[in-house]
Amino acid sequence: MRLAFMGTPEFSVPALHALHRAGHEIAAVYCQPPRPAGRGQSVRKCPVQVAAEALGLAVRTPARLKRDTAEHAAFAALGLEAAVVVAYGLILPETLLAAPVHGCLNIHASLLPRWRGAAPIQSAILAGDAESGVTIMRMDAGLDTGPMLLRAAVPIGADTTASTLHDALSELGAELVLRALAENPEPVPQPEAGVTYAAKLTREDGRLDWTRDAAALVRQVRALNPWPGTFTHLDGEVLKVLAAEPAHGSGAPGMVLDDGLLVATGQGALRLTRVQAPGRAAMAAEAFLRGRRVGCGAILH
Repeated sequence: MRLAFMGTPEFSVPALHALHRAGHEIAAVYCQPPRPAGRGQSVRKCPVQVAAEALGLAVRTPARLKRDTAEHAAFAALGLEAAVVVAYGLILPETLLAAPVHGCLNIHASLLPRWRGAAPIQSAILAGDAESGVTIMRMDAGLDTGPMLLRAAVPIGADTTASTLHDALSELGAELVLRALAENPEPVPQPEAGVTYAAKLTREDGRLDWTRDAAALVRQVRALNPWPGTFTHLDGEVLKVLAAEPAHGSGAPGMVLDDGLLVATGQGALRLTRVQAPGRAAMAAEAFLRGRRVGCGAILH
């Protein structure tokens, strides 16, 4: 099938590889343009562009699409049977949505209609959902509102992080979109009940509020790993919390209850098991405490 592929981050790459391996004709790959990144702010290509160029595919990197009529015409001229869209990062105007014969298929990392929007993986863990999954959707002009073609679920366990769920859903999405293209299933409208939205995350979402209960805080640590990450303050410095587990204990929220980074919360306690101090590498709590004493009664905030 003659396709365009539209995606930007690492999440999108397995689907691009799967489509290429399956023999689909990928007429063009669309992704976000190279941008400054990292400490040195050197200009970097996104993961999809790197992967597409390695496969010898034509890459287009428009900075915007909404009013770019020349880009609309170029897309229409590709003569596409379908487009596959995976975390592209730009809204597709209706002229692009209508150009491929079979429309634009989106790989969305949730079981729609739950968690439409920008951060479905993190939102599912934050909410304590028992499962997440992938929906293959035929795109329309709304925000993740199009009819569904295929869905498949993945359980969320007690140790599931955003990183591990991301990888599982990325591979599952690649499998499902191949099925959708091969089987051409009948589109099913999304139910009106059960719609939830996953707002875009910011770094401030990683701040740990010790008045919350331990179960919610450990979900926050898991959900925001690796980005934006969770953090607290110790002696006026930021302490990143990379892993934690619920534990027995009680006290004023934020108070350290022992010599092993057991911290009181609004209900129960949280044992910090992996942390990172400013200018230092990530390390197990035991290693951190060998270089810095944090005694019982210290306050995190």
